[in-house]
Order: sequence, then structure tokens, then C-alpha cells
Amino acid sequence: MMAVARLAGVSHQTVSRVINSPDTVRPETRERVEEAIRELGYVRNLAARSLITQQTALLGVVWTGSGYVGPSSTVAGIEVAARAAGYATLVAALENPDDDEVAQVFKGFRDRGVEGIAIVAPHDRMARLARECSIGIPTVLVADTDPTDGCQVVTVDQRLGGHLATAHLIERGCQRIAHISGPLDWFDARARVAGWRDALVEAGLPVPEVIVGDWSAESGYAAARQMLAEADLPDAVFCGNDATALGLMAGLRDAGVEVPGQVSVVGYDDSIGAAFFAPPLTTVAQPFTELGGACLEVLVAAITGDAPALTQLAPQLRERRSVR
Repeated sequence: MMAVARLAGVSHQTVSRVINSPDTVRPETRERVEEAIRELGYVRNLAARSLITQQTALLGVVWTGSGYVGPSSTVAGIEVAARAAGYATLVAALENPDDDEVAQVFKGFRDRGVEGIAIVAPHDRMARLARECSIGIPTVLVADTDPTDGCQVVTVDQRLGGHLATAHLIERGCQRIAHISGPLDWFDARARVAGWRDALVEAGLPVPEVIVGDWSAESGYAAARQMLAEADLPDAVFCGNDATALGLMAGLRDAGVEVPGQVSVVGYDDSIGAAFFAPPLTTVAQPFTELGGACLEVLVAAITGDAPALTQLAPQLRERRSVR
């Protein structure tokens, strides 16, 4: 920095202002300093800057569910938003961690001076561990759950999504609507079940027992075989995600059951390729990019001051050709 100051004929304090608060420096002075920076190839030392400002521009991101569209797309959205805002991210992917492993990750974040933590916690256990370990650091929980002290929540309204899918089937004349959920320890799975049930009750339709899956195409295929074995095909099936819908349609197709001619199907996530299923899948789209941006915005607000306790985004129905 001193070399830049000498070449530009200014103080090192002026160079610092050009780098960190350029709007406070006169244009002609700023241009002179910027030219010196380019000529010398100066790169600011963020580690040294953090010693002075106590700001590291580092955020921690903890997540689980790497094999699933929702969590992985959400993390990608957070990272894109963080880079755009000038933050670097330290990312820890945890699959079935024990308490000590989670505690170690958060200790590592503290040791590196992260300013805030975003936690993509799709199920109960991860949310509990994250809340216990993140005390004292601004934290945003990406989960369809209630806010708690010290933890802001950013989420997509999954209950609304379940309602949208089911109401669409009802509007198309379906009256016997089954649901294949995800694992019921996942927040999203329970909320989508609730939305499905809400829509059926509002319409005065029977509420059958939920078929519990595991988000996989295999569980959708198994559900199709179960329905066929019981000789009790519904008018329609709302699937907890697109992978489950893909498996369900394959199982029905193998048995000669037409989709949507005999059974209508709606998925969830609008995952890559859903428009190219056979038939193209009607599904509920989640705004993952916006979710990442909202998470970053709330986290920065929590770092710098007050942040809203709950930020909820709305999903949207994508109509294609899997509903008659």
C-alpha cells in the first residue's frame, strides 16, 4: 500500500479510502490511485485488513442432503449471492454427522472468524444441532420451521406448495388423490403433507393414508407397485419430489397404466429434466436462486443490525402434460 501511495503522491490513508470507500475520495485523486494500483499490480491483503477492522468477510455454510435437489440448489444460491456481496464462504457438507462432528465444524468456523453462518437444515436433528452449536454467531436457518432466539429463518412456503399441487388436481376433476411423501423427519416433507391435506379437507374430499417414501425414484416405483397390487389406483398422485414422480410414472407405465390418461401425476422441485419426462411433468417450482439471495440478505442484516425473524418465499406451479 505504501508503494501505491508514493507512486500516486498521496497518503496511505487515501489509498485505503480508495479501496474501501471510493465514494469519499475526489474523482481525480481516485483515478490517480487506481492507475498506481494497476501499474504496481497491488492486491489488498484481506487477512491484514481483518486485523484492523475485525471484519473477515467470511461466512460459514453448513448443509446436509447433498444427494437431493433442494439442499444442493439452495447452497449454490447462497454461494452465488455471497460472492456478489463480497463475501467468501467456508462450506461444510455433513451427512449423518454425530454431535461431536457438528461441534467441530462450528469451532473451526469460530477459529477462522466467520461473521455469520447459514445452515441448510432439512430435518429435525440437523436443525437442533445447528441451533445448539451456533450460539453467539449471527445465524440463518434455511428450513421450513419456526424461528428461535438467535436464529433467523429463511424458507420456501412448502405447505403452500403442497396445497398448490393438490388444488390443481382438484380443479382438473380429480377426487381420489394420493400422496407419496419424503421422510417425515424432514421439515419440507411434513409441510407438503399438511398442504395436501388442507386442500383435500377444504374440498370435502377423503384424505387417504400418506405413502411415506425417501425422495428417490425407487420409492416412487415401489409405491406404484403397491397401488397396483392393492388394485386401488387413485385418480391422481401428488409426489413429494420430482424423482419420486419419475419412479411412480415408470412403475405405472411398466404395468400399462397411462399417465395422465388413467392417473394424473404432480411432482415437486421443477428439477433439471422435469420438462423432458414422459410425459413432461407438472410440478411445483422452488425459487432456489432467490432463496439463496434472501438467505444472504438476512444474514448480512443479522451481522450488521436487526434482521426479520422469518422470511418466506412462495413456490409456483409449473403446468405441463402429466395432468389430464
